[in-house]
Amino acid sequence: MKHDPHTVFTSWQGPLGAMTLAATPRGLSGVWFDGQRHGPDTSAWRRDAAHPVLQEAIQQLDQYFAGRRTTFDLPLDLHAGTPFQQQVWQALRNIAPGATTSYGSLSAAIGRPAAVRALGAAVGRNPVSIVVPCHRVLGADGSLTGYAGGLDRKTALLALEGAATP
Repeated sequence: MKHDPHTVFTSWQGPLGAMTLAATPRGLSGVWFDGQRHGPDTSAWRRDAAHPVLQEAIQQLDQYFAGRRTTFDLPLDLHAGTPFQQQVWQALRNIAPGATTSYGSLSAAIGRPAAVRALGAAVGRNPVSIVVPCHRVLGADGSLTGYAGGLDRKTALLALEGAATP
């Protein structure tokens, strides 16, 4: 992924572990669990805990984990992904809180029913965990398959939202 050279970041300790949040001049560009697969290299970014988008993201994440928020109202910058990845990440935003879908159903929803594997790879590289709800995507049989932040976190996020899980 190519990140904006003006990316800033901060760290946040959430209920499911330490996280790194990033923003560009366009909006929130990253929410990663520390140590997750496909996490960012922040060495070229400037730390800025006072950045207004990062402060608002932390406030909304606090509300989400406290059960006072089910959706996020933040400007997003998903430009680090390919056009296909951006299409998938936008489609993830259409999955309602408490609902789940399968990789196959999501692939069909974006008009690419034969691209299930590519869609799965794009879901796995979602840079804005929780806010762009990739945790709501399950295997065709309803199983908890894959989550860059770990299946224990995926299970916890789905439980927080009241989603039915296997």
